[in-house]
Amino acid sequence: MSTDDAFDAAYREHYWAVSRFVARRLDDQAWDVEEVVAEVFAVAWRRRAELPASPLPWLYGVARHCLANTVRGKGRYRRLLLKLGHHEVTRGGRTVASPDAERPGSWVLEALSRLAEADQEVLRLTAWEELTVEELGTVLGCGRSAAAMRLHRARLRLREQIETLRRDDRISLGCTSGKGDRAQSADRADKDGQA
Repeated sequence: MSTDDAFDAAYREHYWAVSRFVARRLDDQAWDVEEVVAEVFAVAWRRRAELPASPLPWLYGVARHCLANTVRGKGRYRRLLLKLGHHEVTRGGRTVASPDAERPGSWVLEALSRLAEADQEVLRLTAWEELTVEELGTVLGCGRSAAAMRLHRARLRLREQIETLRRDDRISLGCTSGKGDRAQSADRADKDGQA
């Protein structure tokens, strides 16, 4: 198979997977998604001789770099607007709630958002994109062992954040847990028995 044919096959097979990968990270901003996906496949075309036999993890790696460039560009654009001060974006300051705010399971997204970006990305790649540890290593540009360790640590940090959210919810509801509850129950039982 020629390099052109390999690119054509990768484009046909993986266009929508790359589009979903990008859309999840840009909150479905259609214009930006299309631009980033176009850049991913432009890079893939230029580097088509490097396309591996299973190109999807490699394409995800390219997409991560393209997304990073887009995010940096948006940051520069916002800073420029703030300097100018004459743009509706700088005056409005409105925040729109995420569509996931009221959905069941939104607490998972809250816990995920509390993690470092690197941990978020590792978890997204394995959960959303359903990559194996080997494929994760390809996307991240590291070996299988390093990818497995990053995933393990990210899962531990996510678990810690989930426990923190649960603890915060229990406190805000006026509930406590653990030995204090059992001790209070035992004290009540003793008082009831003495009366």
